[in-house]
Amino acid sequence: MSVIYILLTISIIVAIVFFIAFILAVKNGQYDDSYTPSVRMLFDDELIKEKSNKSILTKKE
Repeated sequence: MSVIYILLTISIIVAIVFFIAFILAVKNGQYDDSYTPSVRMLFDDELIKEKSNKSILTKKE
């Protein structure tokens, strides 16, 4: 029974360490997306065309 307590304690400590590492990574900008904003301008024309096609279809009906 004492082994279960030891394993439970170790697993909680490991989980806390991983959680702290995740929080530090987020604060340091590890998961910031720096690629999408530079490519977004390439796809803006397609979004505008889709909106204009939808507005034309609704005017015809």
